[in-house]
Amino acid sequence: MALEIERKFLVRSHEYRRSTEVEVIKQGYLSKESTRTVRIRVKGDQGFITVKGRSINATRSEFEYIIPVKDAEQMLELCLTPLIVKQRFLVEHKGHTWEVDEFDGENKGLIVAEIELGSEDEAFEIPEWIGEEVTQDPKYFNSQLIHLPYSKWKVKS
Repeated sequence: MALEIERKFLVRSHEYRRSTEVEVIKQGYLSKESTRTVRIRVKGDQGFITVKGRSINATRSEFEYIIPVKDAEQMLELCLTPLIVKQRFLVEHKGHTWEVDEFDGENKGLIVAEIELGSEDEAFEIPEWIGEEVTQDPKYFNSQLIHLPYSKWKVKS
């Protein structure tokens, strides 16, 4: 089984922007049940379909496949709204790659950083620009941001 082990954090400064590796991502969800999600993503000139299982701590099953970008763009039209649009900064830090997402659209203003790990107990160093951990807080899940976008939160974290 393919597993994703990921931890998510808020960001407290823009120092990550020193990275020159930036990707624009547009994604939507065909399904966002509590036990699984089916995501469609366009990143650059590639399309992806991803099926994810329920998160247990920082781990969940994940199956991701490349699909033709034209198919992905058409599937995005079938997805729940609003779509997620974000810029992703890839930042190397002490042997790990951090993915920092700056959200746009209805989630504009939200910035989160994620790190993928080989195991839940893998050691890693947290950069100084990283803030509070939100791995376990479902409101920060991309699949939840279509249900309750950041712009509609009463008190922003």
